[in-house]
Amino acid sequence: MSTETTKPEEKGFFEKVKETIEELWDGTKDKAEDLKDAAEHTYENLKNKVTSEKAVVKKKAATAKKIVSNNTAATVAKAKTGASGVKAKAETKAKAISAKAKDETAKAKKAATNVRAKAATKARAITTKAKAETANVKKAVTTKATKARSAATAKKKAVTAH
Repeated sequence: MSTETTKPEEKGFFEKVKETIEELWDGTKDKAEDLKDAAEHTYENLKNKVTSEKAVVKKKAATAKKIVSNNTAATVAKAKTGASGVKAKAETKAKAISAKAKDETAKAKKAATNVRAKAATKARAITTKAKAETANVKKAVTTKATKARSAATAKKKAVTAH
């Protein structure tokens, strides 16, 4: 008979603890690798998602920028159009006022010329009338003076004859 027994050898306490620790260590290592792979996968997914969202945000920002620039250009164009309209209206009003002032000035000059002409005509008429009256008065005075002289002469003759 042999001295070796067919029974499995019984392991000692420390060997059992060592095996348990090794099993735990191997399980933890595997779990750590799985977690690492999952984290890398999640990181890649998030990275791809962020990249795609960046593109979407970039597109939206570009679109918004275009809209803002178009709106700004439209607003500027409207302001320029409004300003040119106001300017044109102001120029039209200024021309109308200027034309009205010129017309009124012409009317005033014409009225002044008419007044001068009427005054000159009246002055001539008065002068002519005064000259005529003066001539008549002179004739009357001359006639009276002549009559008075002849009467005086006749009196003198009558007085001298007497």
